[in-house]
Amino acid sequence: MIERFVDQLVTLGDPARAQDMRRYHKADRFYLGLSNPQINDLTQSWRSELDAPARVALADALWKTDVYEARLAAAKLLTQARIRPDDGPAWDLIASWTPDFDSWAIADHAAMAGQKRLVADPSRLDQVEKWVASDHMWTRRAALVSTLPWTKQNHPKPEDLIIRDRVLDWAATLVPDRNWFIQKAIGWWLRDLSKHDPDRTRAFIANHGPQMKPFAAKEAMRLLNKR
Repeated sequence: MIERFVDQLVTLGDPARAQDMRRYHKADRFYLGLSNPQINDLTQSWRSELDAPARVALADALWKTDVYEARLAAAKLLTQARIRPDDGPAWDLIASWTPDFDSWAIADHAAMAGQKRLVADPSRLDQVEKWVASDHMWTRRAALVSTLPWTKQNHPKPEDLIIRDRVLDWAATLVPDRNWFIQKAIGWWLRDLSKHDPDRTRAFIANHGPQMKPFAAKEAMRLLNKR
């Protein structure tokens, strides 16, 4: 089954671009040299012809190739608001990928697929909360990137505010983590939150800003400082 889909990726490959991508991402895997729009077009066509179980099976097989574009395609196959009749297998697959994360692009694309599944079933946040204490940096980061939808509501419901505060507690737990990608994720979460909930953003910075890396605190306040 997978050969036909991999062949479509390979056909669009650009060896020169692949070399540049390998140097940029600094992860030891095979690159084909596709652009994001090319992968988007392919996965949109695949989603239209495959039912949910087939999409999950294909995503699993693509991920296991460890080819850069195939892993991005796997994530994009599962990045959709509704997966009928049951999105449990899709969520389980996405969550199973976290130990494999080793670059920001792959990790963030998978986390974006996870965002849709968390919004569909917020009870899954109980599982994500365990990621915060992971010894794997990319898994810790995914806890924040996958919960970005809760920064974006203009009129959040009470249950959404509870989740917002819950994730802010996770971010506070991660503040002492000096890894650049973790600090970047904290700043990103707060910057997006500041557009819709400036008071919570300011309160977090007042309590934790001095312990954050300066670039992350600056990023968190960047939009607020323009007001």
